[in-house]
Amino acid sequence: MSVSWRASVLGSQLAELLRRPGRLLTTGLSVLVAAFVVFGAVMAQEIATNTALDRFRGTPETVSLVAIAGDSNISGAALERIRALPGVAEAVGRVDSGAPLAGPSERWLELRADPGTGPLSLVRLVEGSYPDRAGRIAVNRRAAEELGLAPGSRTTLVIPDPEDAERTVKVAVIVTGVVKSTTTAEQRSSGYTTDAYVGRLADLPGYQHVDIRAEDGAPAGELSARVRDVLGGGASLKAGAAVRAQEEREAVGGDLREVFLLLSVFLAVAVGAAALVATSSFRIVFAQRLRQLALLRAIGASRHRLVTALAVEGALVGGIAGSLGVAAALGAGHLAPVVARSAGRELSAPGLPVTYAVLVVLGTMLVTVGAVLAPALSAARVSPLQALRAAGGGASERRVEASRLVTGALLAAAATALAALRGSDRDLAMMTTVASAALAFLALIALGPLLVRPVLTVAGWPLRRLGTTGRLAVSGVGGMPRRAAAVSVVVALGAALVSGALVCVACLGGYMERTDAVDAPADFRVAAGDKGLDATVVRQFAAAPELTHVTGYRTVQVTAGSREFEVTDLDPGALPKAESIDTATGSLDELGPDHAVVSADVADLLGVRAGDTLTLASRRGDIRLTVAATLPGKGPGLADVLVAPADLDRMGAAENASGIYADAATDGLVARGKAQRALESTIRAQVADPDDVGISVLAESRDSSQDTVRTMGTVSLGLVALTVLMAVVGVTATTSLTAIERTREFGLLRALGLSGGALRRTITLEAGLYGVLGGVLGLALGIPYARLLISTAVTDAPLRLPGAQLLLVFAGLAVLTALAGLLPARRATRITPMTALGDTE
Repeated sequence: MSVSWRASVLGSQLAELLRRPGRLLTTGLSVLVAAFVVFGAVMAQEIATNTALDRFRGTPETVSLVAIAGDSNISGAALERIRALPGVAEAVGRVDSGAPLAGPSERWLELRADPGTGPLSLVRLVEGSYPDRAGRIAVNRRAAEELGLAPGSRTTLVIPDPEDAERTVKVAVIVTGVVKSTTTAEQRSSGYTTDAYVGRLADLPGYQHVDIRAEDGAPAGELSARVRDVLGGGASLKAGAAVRAQEEREAVGGDLREVFLLLSVFLAVAVGAAALVATSSFRIVFAQRLRQLALLRAIGASRHRLVTALAVEGALVGGIAGSLGVAAALGAGHLAPVVARSAGRELSAPGLPVTYAVLVVLGTMLVTVGAVLAPALSAARVSPLQALRAAGGGASERRVEASRLVTGALLAAAATALAALRGSDRDLAMMTTVASAALAFLALIALGPLLVRPVLTVAGWPLRRLGTTGRLAVSGVGGMPRRAAAVSVVVALGAALVSGALVCVACLGGYMERTDAVDAPADFRVAAGDKGLDATVVRQFAAAPELTHVTGYRTVQVTAGSREFEVTDLDPGALPKAESIDTATGSLDELGPDHAVVSADVADLLGVRAGDTLTLASRRGDIRLTVAATLPGKGPGLADVLVAPADLDRMGAAENASGIYADAATDGLVARGKAQRALESTIRAQVADPDDVGISVLAESRDSSQDTVRTMGTVSLGLVALTVLMAVVGVTATTSLTAIERTREFGLLRALGLSGGALRRTITLEAGLYGVLGGVLGLALGIPYARLLISTAVTDAPLRLPGAQLLLVFAGLAVLTALAGLLPARRATRITPMTALGDTE
């Protein structure tokens, strides 16, 4: 007689698992989502890499060899000798240089050598003609749009004087055409001409590299040897295929690689959150099967065999969930290009990374086995008699073991010690802070059941005022503190990461505002030469309708201690960003006659602070001033000392303004362009030597820094959202499993008169309480550590707490977790009271 496979300990557990596929899916839901997210990242990298490679255009495919200059450029004579070699069909010298355009504005034009036609050309003519003589250039579309150049227009380049390196000369050029680059690396305004004429514009004696196209059938080895003989020992020679391969690696490396490296860190955090959720889910499932496990122990199953069977069950759950997650991510990856194409964008299709798919599934199984071990060991330790007498795990749920308390206290102490002993080395201090945060979170896991009770007491107070449903929800969560803590710590991890990201971005934003108030206090800075700007010109600027906040300033050089410093009479109060200028001591409002605001360099050199006096040595003698305020860095416009105009007169300053600061009248790039043209036209009309005046667009650096902060915030929140997703999945799984476990309890409540709607609200409120508990604990952990981290990375960053955003995060977590409980609540209310009371599980 054959023995059924269900008769073994392992077989009985697998049979129980297969008998309830819905419970299997609920238990493995977190690892399924984790597998989907991880393999989805693999597919996203495949798509990004393939798209970058398909769009990449660099060295032409027809290039056989590339000669690269060494310490000195490849000369024109060497290029001609290469062209004359047998087997060489074509050779083109390449130059990557540039020159500023003459005029008051800071404008730059890249200069490149290209034949314009033929298989080695990197551009395609779209308008006009390609230059064929000296003094002619073609420009790309970006240069045509940004610099206002078109076929027939003239411009002037400022290049170093070949005879005197300290001087510059102006070279007038005519634009003959507009080209479109076929390479993906070109991002700037560029001008093109042939290699025969580019040297006169770029001030480069020779070429940085030479592209060589071989004749069909020419022996590669012999041709390489001939070219090397011409180049000598200074230059190197590479195969065209090797150069293209290197360019492709660089195209898919750099920023793209760093993005996915950063993503991998957050994926690891998300997988850790999934493991925590899986551990909690298995603990609930094993608690529900305690009687069955006790019977197996009673008939002779050893603890070792029981743990093995439960671990295999975990591996099976992980394998099934991982396979489903990988399959879903694979389908989504191949669907993405189709959806993008329908939206008018082109994405390359990903491949089929079988190796990564297998690794993700195996990794999911490993994570699940690791998650199941602790609940399995705990379930296997229960004696048969104890388990058969147990009606549930309530008593053990409400008890917090001494070992857990000691472990949590030690972890908290270690976290506190690391946070206090960060040291002065920034990199080491940041690593220490991260390690301290990790230990603090482990302490939160250990002490969670203890912390849940006081938080629940406060958070549950308003819910108890809602009546029966509120009281039942609070007692349902409070009756299982270990379970509530297990779910809440995952929510707390998401809340800590989100709140930490928000606080870091807010602090960085405040730091950038302070920096911009000093480095870029206005949209434009107009700086004059030795003659300065007379009052008439300044009034013309102020009268222009395209400009506002026009503020003139004068400067003079003085000596303080053993160094020279720049003193200015710029009024910080006249600048629109004045409120963002921070002071180390004193106040900017105290600036007036006989007073000065000094930079950190001056304050440190002279050892002064607000209220002290300092002496500045000017060409008219020593000037004694009282320090109104000291700054943490430079002053507005990078000035060292700010004084009143009367004090600057005493130092011998000229009457004419050294320059002005001005803003565009309205926001936006269009208004900024009009304002810049108004400045240029006023300078050309009112200044005798317009080339002696320069316009700096300070708003560009300000926009760049603001964009950087916004991008960091968006990327950070997008990445930590993975952990929040895991938290919501954890609440869904826990609420679903708890609803199954409490079927008889819910049936009794229904039999006693509780309506289906009231029961739904009770279960939904319980799920929402997980979000409230996690939100409180997460904010308490995330905000202090975010401040520690940002103060370590950027010492001068101010403390900014985005209160409205943090409140929104807290409320959002409560709402999300409450919504996660809707499905289990609906499922629980579909069971009739009689069916629920008759349930034996």
